[in-house]
Amino acid sequence: MKSNSWMKTLLPSVGLAICLLFSASASAHCDSFDGPIIPEALEALENGEVQPLLKWVEPEHEEEIIAAFERARNVSAQAPVAKDLAETWFLETFVRLHREGEGAAFTGLKPAGVMPAFYQKADAALEEGSVKKLADDVGNTIAQEIRDRFAAAHALKKDADKSTEDGRKYVAAYVDYFHFIEALHHVLEAEHHHHH
Repeated sequence: MKSNSWMKTLLPSVGLAICLLFSASASAHCDSFDGPIIPEALEALENGEVQPLLKWVEPEHEEEIIAAFERARNVSAQAPVAKDLAETWFLETFVRLHREGEGAAFTGLKPAGVMPAFYQKADAALEEGSVKKLADDVGNTIAQEIRDRFAAAHALKKDADKSTEDGRKYVAAYVDYFHFIEALHHVLEAEHHHHH
């Protein structure tokens, strides 16, 4: 079964990508202008409502966000030429504090278009109210990656003892297969412990 091109691009090694999905230092989904946070912050700056943004930060950062929000809006109102600068400063403050709450570093705002397609599909699933297609695509891709790695290792196993070179080819395929399985196992175990 052929997987979607966006999945092939995202998942040259599905195990690594999945591990990254559950890592606090994962690709900067919330740092991107096409992520969920920045568009919501821009809308809040436009309508003057900071409260909806507070869900994205830890309680200890609420006062700082409210103060930064008010400062950015005041600067924008008093000096329209500084509006872009004030909004950018607020966005950087807001995203930095959000990332801090995740235990992740802030590395700057990212332009639209750099967020992996997988993240966009995950956000779209929430908007659409169904994760079936996303889950099916991921499941099918992972299953195919397991089958491909297994087939490579299995095909080389029969000749593994013919020569050192043949043995090394088998070992390389075996390691690739097994490391993929290990990465999946670690993700599943981490999630099991997280939920319990």
